[in-house]
Amino acid sequence: MTKANFAAHPYLLGFEQLERLMERTAKSGNEGYPPYNIESRGEGAYRITLAVAGFREQDLSITLENAQLVIRGRQEDDTEGRVFLHRGIAARQFQRSFVLADGVEVSGALLENGLLHIDLQRQQPETVVQTIRIRKG
Repeated sequence: MTKANFAAHPYLLGFEQLERLMERTAKSGNEGYPPYNIESRGEGAYRITLAVAGFREQDLSITLENAQLVIRGRQEDDTEGRVFLHRGIAARQFQRSFVLADGVEVSGALLENGLLHIDLQRQQPETVVQTIRIRKG
């Protein structure tokens, strides 16, 4: 039995990259930490908000790697010499990934009250009309 994919449809030429992006997104294996929201903020504008309480600006990094937005957090463990009667807050690290469509760019990031806001903007492509000359065979 062969695996059916939508990129094999005869009207969808050159969409193999989209198929690979979907597979990569499915394999990213994001657990539930940190929790996040994605909201629409108008025409072509989006905001991703991650709950990163306890993380400082220098504990966080945001990179764009091959159309994939990657947010990493790493806290240093400063518990040496401390005695906990109960420890419910652990220093932990995380990595969250989001695949961005062509034309979507990161316009800014803000850390505010334990929330990391990442603003995205979709650039409107110019309409290009091209006339193809037909040659005689």
